[in-house]
Amino acid sequence: MILAPMRYKEFTWPYNPRVYSIDYERKMAVNKVPFGTYYLQDLGRTRRVMRGEGEFVGPEAYAQFGALANTFYSKGPGLLIHPLWQTANAYFVELRLEQEPRPDYVRYSFAFWEDAGAYSGTVGQIGAGTSGGAAAGGDSPAGQAKYHTVAGGETLWGLAIRYGLTLRELLDLNPQIKNPNLIHPGDEVRVG
Repeated sequence: MILAPMRYKEFTWPYNPRVYSIDYERKMAVNKVPFGTYYLQDLGRTRRVMRGEGEFVGPEAYAQFGALANTFYSKGPGLLIHPLWQTANAYFVELRLEQEPRPDYVRYSFAFWEDAGAYSGTVGQIGAGTSGGAAAGGDSPAGQAKYHTVAGGETLWGLAIRYGLTLRELLDLNPQIKNPNLIHPGDEVRVG
């Protein structure tokens, strides 16, 4: 099975990292009570941390690492799209060159922290779209939403380019799409 490439902001990996992990964490407090007992207090979940390791191979290996490093230096969160895992709005918090780079081989590791604040806006948009009873697309100039029927082989990335949108704008128009790598022929995608 051939997987779609991993993407973050404007950077697309030429081939996916060989190792990818997600750390989930829940903060807990231990409270002591009289007579040697205790109780646990659930303080809630914290951010997801997405880590990985990979290599760039070939004559452009160090240039590819340089492009990834430039993406690391760009400020603010961005959309992290992995071919199998849930898409996340995340901060690029760590990039490490794991060895002395050679012109044809660079080994690296990275970490992203999920920006959970982005999900509160998404949930509100879904609720607003389903509970108001107004027709979708009322905000377009002609008062009508514009849709595209997905054909075989099409991707959201390609549709965004075709209709002059960023991938984030396209996903904002389509909150029903949970994984941008999984669209199927016949799906209706709002494009305007």
